[in-house]
Amino acid sequence: MMLWGSVVGKLWATILLLVSFVLIVLTVLLVEFFENFQIENIENDLTKTAEQIIEVTNDHQGSSNYVLQIASELIGDETKMIILNDDKMIFSSIGDKEIKITPESIKNDPDLQKVFTERKTVKKEMALSEDNGNKELSAIVVGVPLELNGEQDEVFLFQSLESMEETTKSTTQFILLAAGIAIILTTIFAFFLSTRINAPLVKMREAALAIARGKFDTKVPILTQDEIGELAIAFNQMRKQLKFNMNALSQEKEHLSSILSSMADGVITFNKDGTILETNPPAERFLQSWYFEKGYNREDNVNVPLVLMNLFDESESFDKEQVGEITLQGRDWGLIVSPLYTNADNIRGAVAIIRDMSDERRMDKLRTDFIANVSHELRTPISMLQGYSEAIVDDIAGSEEEKMEMARIIYDESLRMGRLVNDLLDLAKLESGKMSLNYECIPISSYLKRITSKFSGLAKEKGITISTNLQDNGIEWCFDPDRIEQVLTNLIDNAIRHTPPGGNIDVIQRTSDRRGLIIDVKDSGSGIPEEDLPFVFERFYKADKARTRGRSGTGLGLAIVKNIINAHDGYISVNSLPKKGTTFSIILPRIMENTE
Repeated sequence: MMLWGSVVGKLWATILLLVSFVLIVLTVLLVEFFENFQIENIENDLTKTAEQIIEVTNDHQGSSNYVLQIASELIGDETKMIILNDDKMIFSSIGDKEIKITPESIKNDPDLQKVFTERKTVKKEMALSEDNGNKELSAIVVGVPLELNGEQDEVFLFQSLESMEETTKSTTQFILLAAGIAIILTTIFAFFLSTRINAPLVKMREAALAIARGKFDTKVPILTQDEIGELAIAFNQMRKQLKFNMNALSQEKEHLSSILSSMADGVITFNKDGTILETNPPAERFLQSWYFEKGYNREDNVNVPLVLMNLFDESESFDKEQVGEITLQGRDWGLIVSPLYTNADNIRGAVAIIRDMSDERRMDKLRTDFIANVSHELRTPISMLQGYSEAIVDDIAGSEEEKMEMARIIYDESLRMGRLVNDLLDLAKLESGKMSLNYECIPISSYLKRITSKFSGLAKEKGITISTNLQDNGIEWCFDPDRIEQVLTNLIDNAIRHTPPGGNIDVIQRTSDRRGLIIDVKDSGSGIPEEDLPFVFERFYKADKARTRGRSGTGLGLAIVKNIINAHDGYISVNSLPKKGTTFSIILPRIMENTE
């Protein structure tokens, strides 16, 4: 740090200027005082000397020249005397090579002229030139009227001020010496204060910079008990309180951040000008969808979407929250914008709550479709039951064979209704989590062969080849055998019904250290259209809209399959190509493994 920019430098400069100013004023006053004092003393001395000369001269009128000669010798070499009678010089003690003065120059002086005209004593400081005319001297002149030998004469005494000037010069030199000593002492004093004042301030500055960098454990040492020590104590207290407040703010910020991050709804806070202040992950997904649909880059935009600004303008106008909806990228979003206020009740911005309504809308649609599908599935068997029952009651059938055929149809439709109701009950239990699983460690080889063997007769009737391909013959796996059998039965039955004669159905088993047990049910049937693949596991969904009736075509089988696999913490997927076949892959995680 530069000396002039430090406290010590400023203090040193201030004291130095103060001492210099005092010394300058003191010098001027002392010089002026000494000059006036000496001039007054000289004037008084010259006046007394002139009066004594006049008195002695008047007492010795007969020998006046002798008396004047003696008087000039008595007054000394520094004082010169001239006696004039009108324009004539009667006596002069000034040498030839000393000051140059004439009666005319005295009479022409307006002040000294009063001695001639008004016969009064005159005291004056005037400049006299030397005989060679190269130098002027300051002198005190005293003029006194004199009567000598009955004539009016004038006595003028001259005394040079060189001695006074030398005294003034000596005084000035003394004061300058004192000033130099004062400056040196001031400098020593200022740098002494640096250890008492500046050093603690430097420590406080370093501590303040450390605290500004986040090091709140930095303490200022308390070296004195004066005001600087009290400042250090206050600084340390401020540091503790600041650390406490920062920790509290950090915890509050982390708490708020955790709340925002864990919220399912999106939250956006923004200023009045539309600048985004804070967002959470769901809100970021909304912003990404908005800017993508509008053709903008999210990274280059820091302003809220226009739809939120419009709701904010409405909330500002009506002074209450506003609600809106928007559809982006096939998803429905509900928007709630509430204004934020300052302490002065001025609106400074707003907070927007963004809720993804897609799942709710989808669930509403599913509920509606479920009721419609159940009604549709029950309407036909009920109508058939009602129609054939009426036919039997009305004895419309002409023979026993016809009655038996009607009874068989009624029986088949009742079974179909029973299967539909049972499937609905099973699906409800699975989705509610109320169905418990009975885990057993089952040998996979014999288990899969037993299930596929159940369909060998049906497959042979339809000219379909069904086979089992096992990677690990001796492996055992833990799961609920009844429920997994229900899954495989459903998948194999679907594969048989959608595979033409001459096709193949393969049940493939393999294991993965990372994923677990994998069972594939692969057929070479008609396949599933690509647009139907995302929906095959939904309730009542049928890819082949013409196959609405059949031995077990309720549209709930794959939905039950998916829920059973999910209950095992597993995963099921489907891959299909039209006219090339379909593969359902089941993944069951490892719970307990025993090898033979």
